[in-house]
Amino acid sequence: MANDKIQIEVAYATPHRQLIIPLRVTAGTPVSECISLSEISRYFPEIDLANQKVGIWSKTVKLEHEPREGDRIEIYRPLIADPKASRRRRAERAVDDGRADPVTGGRRRRDKTAEQPEDE
Repeated sequence: MANDKIQIEVAYATPHRQLIIPLRVTAGTPVSECISLSEISRYFPEIDLANQKVGIWSKTVKLEHEPREGDRIEIYRPLIADPKASRRRRAERAVDDGRADPVTGGRRRRDKTAEQPEDE
């Protein structure tokens, strides 16, 4: 089984360009070697596996992981903003703009009594 070939893909994307390279490798080949065999760094020289995470089908894996038949190895770009900090800034803006409750930070509830016409 060690000499069996499997079909995989190596994928990387920037905001402007995406590339998916199909590849046949020997079963048991680690992710790092699959990436090297794909020669994807020819197209994206900024890839740095020492600092970037990799995954298979959106789940991070280690470079030593062995992909299976049909797996897509994905190289993830570093985040440009901390998601928690971004969410906090959006929530603060919503409070400042009056779109959120200043105490809870949640959406303001509409006052249903003000919307209903008064009975005569």
